[in-house]
Amino acid sequence: MVDVMTLGKKFEFLEHMADAYIAAYGKDLAEAFENAALAMFEVMTEVEEVSPEVEDYVEVAAEDECALLYSWLEALLVKSEINRMFYSKFKVLSLDETSDGFRLKAKIWGEKYNSKRHPHKVGVKAVTYHRMEIIKKPNRVTMRFILDI
Repeated sequence: MVDVMTLGKKFEFLEHMADAYIAAYGKDLAEAFENAALAMFEVMTEVEEVSPEVEDYVEVAAEDECALLYSWLEALLVKSEINRMFYSKFKVLSLDETSDGFRLKAKIWGEKYNSKRHPHKVGVKAVTYHRMEIIKKPNRVTMRFILDI
């Protein structure tokens, strides 16, 4: 089997009957979180068409890393819906283990939805825990998760 990290992939869509099953990759946990967010927005639109002109901030906390992934994607989804934005650039500023679990702070960039520039693919209804996993190896993290579409 070919190591996708050596091919430079940030994420890929895995086979699933009804929902979007995604594997996001990174050299470390922070990069994998960034690429998971990128993959989620790619489900909704062509992210290369989304200009990173508006900067925003996201902070989430959770009891474990899978819950943190869920909270991260859910926070981005809610922010996108409320502000009618698509995001295309993500930078994890800090990812810390605390006495209560984990905390992630990130900057995100995107722009207001524009039907002429942003083709609508599929709406993401929710992030799920079903089949969610985080696999850590030296210099490589893989996150697998399903989005309810």
